[in-house]
Amino acid sequence: MIDRRIFKNTELSLLGLGTMRLPVKTLIKREANPMIDYKQSQRLVDYAIENGINYFDTAYMYHAGKSEKFIGTALSKYPRESYFLADKLPIWMCLKQSDMEKIFGNQFARTGVDYFDNYLLHSLDGNNFNKCEKYGAYDFLQKKREEGKIRNIGFSFHGTVDDLKRIVNAHKWDFAQIQLNYLDWTNQHAKEQYEILTDAGIPVIVMEPVRGGKLASLSDEIEGMFKKAKPDRSVAGWAISFVASLPNVVTILSGMNSIEQLRDNIDTLTNFESLSDYEKNICFNAAAIMNKKDIIPCTGCDYCADCPKGVKISTIFAYYNEYKNGDVSAEESRNKYKSIALENNASACVKCGKCAQHCPQSINIPELMHGGINEFFNR
Repeated sequence: MIDRRIFKNTELSLLGLGTMRLPVKTLIKREANPMIDYKQSQRLVDYAIENGINYFDTAYMYHAGKSEKFIGTALSKYPRESYFLADKLPIWMCLKQSDMEKIFGNQFARTGVDYFDNYLLHSLDGNNFNKCEKYGAYDFLQKKREEGKIRNIGFSFHGTVDDLKRIVNAHKWDFAQIQLNYLDWTNQHAKEQYEILTDAGIPVIVMEPVRGGKLASLSDEIEGMFKKAKPDRSVAGWAISFVASLPNVVTILSGMNSIEQLRDNIDTLTNFESLSDYEKNICFNAAAIMNKKDIIPCTGCDYCADCPKGVKISTIFAYYNEYKNGDVSAEESRNKYKSIALENNASACVKCGKCAQHCPQSINIPELMHGGINEFFNR
């Protein structure tokens, strides 16, 4: 049975099932794909619960709005008190204050639950938090807690260290959710974020521990380093273990979309032992090697997927990164790019900047589309 950690006088499974990357019925395995394979996804939920996982996370836009409906249906056969369900308020989708109530009501209707255990202000940075304060989002959630519709109030974060300090000091938070893995420990200031939250006494829930799957498929050089040190631990297991070694982490969310991935992560976090300093340094050495490859830090979350011109942003970045990772040749990468219709490739970008506003990784997408990406694929 998977390990658990104490949160608010109860126990959370150290591994949580994120529903941003569920199995889908088509070959396009992006998070914006609404065609969830209910049969395969239900198997994941059932297997998770059978092995002690009790934390499930969804959001309003995951799988083009279909994730909430799925997870509500999948969990409906289990007693409500047997699992924790987390959902989020996408403040950037609120055009007026009353939209918070509208979205919240839609989430209740989609999931079919009577309350959310954890509820988050979604993807906060300086600008999104300004809007939260303008609309009184925290007070709105406090009211929902008084009504018994929310148990714990938190936020997910994708901003600067200064943004985080401001948010932490603004209100009393039950938890916070941050992107943390050994690659982002320094790249995205995850170490500083973790320490700020820990010093403030705020429990941490981790997202992207395997960086959208990037840390599960590595170069032969890096994989060899890991296997030499611990032959029986999977490459993804190293990433999960790094995060689990942090004592203020109460749950690690992973967007697992196969029983094999789920089983591997469960095995990693059953009777878990923290990494030694030597093992942590292996992770940092792997990160140093990856940083030399000039890979675009896209996790494939597809928050940019509503491009007005239909540019397949995350797909284009994935093809580019495959080459940079050494997984395919430049020719193979360019041939994949050519399979994208002309109206959906980088040349269709008009630099409106809408995508960059929603990118959790703060990637300057328009600049890349008209610069390095365009140059590489059109040589």
